[in-house]
Amino acid sequence: MVSSGLIYKVEINENNKVDVDMTLTSPNCPVAESLPVDVKDSIKKIEGVSDVNVNVIWEPPWEKEMMSEAAKLELNL
Repeated sequence: MVSSGLIYKVEINENNKVDVDMTLTSPNCPVAESLPVDVKDSIKKIEGVSDVNVNVIWEPPWEKEMMSEAAKLELNL
């Protein structure tokens, strides 16, 4: 998967609960409802993970400069 800079923080506690802070490209992002659920479901599939909490945050705002060079090339940016 190519990183787009949407994941800001991942923390795993002693009980293997994963907390993720992520953002979206905008509040009107077409995958605003499905992407956080997809992230949560993907992390839950990892062996040993007991629970997952995904927080959608808006600070700092996402900018395309946060994308990796590989992601920019894939999207022709």
